[in-house]
Amino acid sequence: MPAPGRSFCDFAGDVRQLCALRGLGRPAVVGNSQGAPFALACAVAGVASALAVVSGADEVAAPQFAPALDAGLRGLVERTARDPAGAEEFFAGFTAEAMWDMVMAGSAECDLAVYQDPEFAAGYRRALSEAFAQGGAGYARDTVLAMGRWPFALDAITVPVDIWYGERDTGHSPDNGALLAARVPGARRHVVPEIGGALLWTHAEDILRALLGKAAGAAAPRSPS
Repeated sequence: MPAPGRSFCDFAGDVRQLCALRGLGRPAVVGNSQGAPFALACAVAGVASALAVVSGADEVAAPQFAPALDAGLRGLVERTARDPAGAEEFFAGFTAEAMWDMVMAGSAECDLAVYQDPEFAAGYRRALSEAFAQGGAGYARDTVLAMGRWPFALDAITVPVDIWYGERDTGHSPDNGALLAARVPGARRHVVPEIGGALLWTHAEDILRALLGKAAGAAAPRSPS
């Protein structure tokens, strides 16, 4: 069970403590899908040295997005704002199979070609089973946090950030990260053609190479001016 009232700040604090215990320094971080706001929280807290947001779940509760949300998503956002405890209870009913079905139903054909590849599907289903082995409470808490207003200041981020979306991704951000990139100082936005939400799995090399390059640049000593 997640700690009652667990927050983005708590997550960043846990990552900071893990890095200290393991001697990891300030790692380069990838935030994929609903992991995006948690990774951004780490960047705000100075835990990350560089960040790649990939197919990131955007701040759909931001008022700028209200006119762009479909009725189903708008209803979930409103429900989460009105009754977060009730929304958390609802999301806690999700299972590994329900998550698989939701992803398959909402994905473009180009993404389904990735997800339904037998080898990938086996690994994906195994990961979902492990993630939900203790029930859906952790997923529910994370979802309520992600679907509400984000309580951290994106303009406080000082580490390099790349924001990646597939051109055919219709499920993670109403504008494929345009507003998000504008809110993060110095962020670079990439929109990749011919793919949707499976972007991390089809373009991992490009994404990780760019991320590690940014992290190395951030760590390099600067010559005195």
